Amino acid sequence: MNIEIRNGRLIDPRHGVDSKTALFVSAGRIAAVGGAPAGWRANRIIDAAGCVVCPGLIDLAARLREPGFEYMATLESEMDAAIAGGVTSLACPPDTDPALDEPGLVEMLKHRARSLNQAHVYPVGALTVGLKGENLTEMGELTEAGCVAFSHADAPLADTQVLRRALQYAATFDYRVWLRPQDAYLARGGVAHDGEVATRLGLASIPASAEIIALDTILALATETGARVHIARLSTHEGVARVRAAKRAGLKLTCDVAVHHVHLCDIDIGWFDAQCHLVPPLRGVRDRDALRAGLADGTIDAICSDHAPVDDDSKQLPFAEAEPGAIGLELLLPLTLKWAHEARIALPAALARITTEPARVLGIDAGHLGPGAAADICIVALDEAWTVTRETLKSQGKNTPFLGLELAGRVRHTLVDGQVVYESAARREGA
Repeated sequence: MNIEIRNGRLIDPRHGVDSKTALFVSAGRIAAVGGAPAGWRANRIIDAAGCVVCPGLIDLAARLREPGFEYMATLESEMDAAIAGGVTSLACPPDTDPALDEPGLVEMLKHRARSLNQAHVYPVGALTVGLKGENLTEMGELTEAGCVAFSHADAPLADTQVLRRALQYAATFDYRVWLRPQDAYLARGGVAHDGEVATRLGLASIPASAEIIALDTILALATETGARVHIARLSTHEGVARVRAAKRAGLKLTCDVAVHHVHLCDIDIGWFDAQCHLVPPLRGVRDRDALRAGLADGTIDAICSDHAPVDDDSKQLPFAEAEPGAIGLELLLPLTLKWAHEARIALPAALARITTEPARVLGIDAGHLGPGAAADICIVALDEAWTVTRETLKSQGKNTPFLGLELAGRVRHTLVDGQVVYESAARREGA
């Protein structure tokens, strides 16, 4: 199908494009930008007047809850949420049940995702068998099955000898290793940041040193082995400083931050709001501000949703007993736009954090709109406000600290491989 997108503000951070121009899509690819190809005839014309046309979003952490946790969410519900949020590619962490530690499980997930003809799914394989931290997985076989990186998700990996061997092996074959820095013993039993709020509420705490000690270990081993390491969901100002220094020293390092941590801090827990029970925990105001500054100066490469749908029964419990996590696929774009507006970040630079940069971390040719690229496109009305409610969310999980908040930025259309996979109801009614 030939699709022509007219009258929109086209932003392609990778190629430095930011202008009002047309985009032409044919056979699932970007056929041309600006002028129509010779003999062009459109099967469909999309009027993007008043909208931004940008690459489809790429999310580095979206739990789809399959296999094993279908009572929390299904692949169908979360893929619907992804395209409603303009997300056209996403990485799926390995903490499923069973964990993504065998090629057959990875192939099954990819097949299920392909059959839905929606967003692209990139599985992240388990670093150790069953995420138990003992025996390394067969990384070569998992890579052949479709894994783009290897991670231990949120499971503790206390044995540094195992971590060292994993990084040595990964470095040999240039596999990417994604690690969330948290010392298993310092964090044991904790549910909130070690600060005034946790003390006042009587909540077991996780000190910032839990992240720093683990991060120092990771950086030391990455320097020794030469492995390509991605730091997942940084949360402290000390962590930002260490990553900044490591990058300046030339370490092959990237990192991301969860979109919730860009906006919230431990004060938002209020009086035991379980929607704010997250992993890592919401830190102090100084930490949040350092994360925002790290995003602005490029220390932090990408923003992810850290999407984790949870059923109501698991959330409607006392704070310490509630299942941690929050959804974010449908909020990634508007919350990124909110950060850009508040921090006075240019729109192309902000969009790069959820398009071009995540593609670089994943090592995939995506997140741009150059001729010949896959036509994964998001069309968003920047100024169109909407309220986050249980009814407006497509995700099966309704667990988010942002319920009731009005946000600007509504996705009008999402295209994946040149097919319109999502069109907002408001747009259809007005058409």
